Amino acid sequence: MNATILGLRRGWTEQLNLWSDRKELLNALAGTVGTYVILVLFIGRADVPGTSVSMAAFMTPGFLAFAVFATGLTALPMLIAADREEGTLMRARTLPRGIRAYLTGRAVTTLLTIVLNAALVLLVAVPLAGVGAPATPARWFTLVWVLVLGALAVVPIGAMIGSLVSGPKAAAAMLALPTMLLMPISGVMFPLESMPGVVRGIAQVFPLYWQGLGLRAVFLPDSVLAAELGHSWPLGRAAAVLGAWAVGGMVLAPWLLRRVRGR
Repeated sequence: MNATILGLRRGWTEQLNLWSDRKELLNALAGTVGTYVILVLFIGRADVPGTSVSMAAFMTPGFLAFAVFATGLTALPMLIAADREEGTLMRARTLPRGIRAYLTGRAVTTLLTIVLNAALVLLVAVPLAGVGAPATPARWFTLVWVLVLGALAVVPIGAMIGSLVSGPKAAAAMLALPTMLLMPISGVMFPLESMPGVVRGIAQVFPLYWQGLGLRAVFLPDSVLAAELGHSWPLGRAAAVLGAWAVGGMVLAPWLLRRVRGR
């Protein structure tokens, strides 16, 4: 319990330091909001085939899902790899439950970054793409659990990758291409129904597809189901897949970090 409390305090303090840095805020605006605006202006004018929903509105939940996915799977490994180089992980070894406190702090920082990115995207999406707030309490509840499970599904994986790579530059080089390839094949930018069957199968293995599906169920009308696989919102399956990734990662990440720390 003490390690968890220390980790929460560490994560909150670190995030406050990041938010007070104007350069970090500008990077968040340019990297997240700027990319979203460019994508909306480039592909957002047409409607999704077979529906009256614009591509801008369809893409907004998908981009939000990708922002969560990329923060946990690319930003976090680079931070952990940098901490390995600086000796932070070795210093954590001198404290009781030090690795647990360290991981909790990094998880808190990552989750708060995800909240900031999501808020920035949604603030721009309302006037630009016509996406409104969830219409019912059930959709608000879905929004919360999709964001939480979506983050937990990738944060432990990011921690494991960060413990294995040699440094932050190696992490960036290794993760950039696979992450960008997953974006077009996971149905977050374009309907997955229009893609080949093999691509559909691959997409449904990874959490990004299920994050996007859950967020589309929150923000988009049911008329968009004409472009969804099975023409339904399988939210139970989405929760099961995201939960499986989260549990698997949370079991493996501390064990792997302890082994790397020992070496």
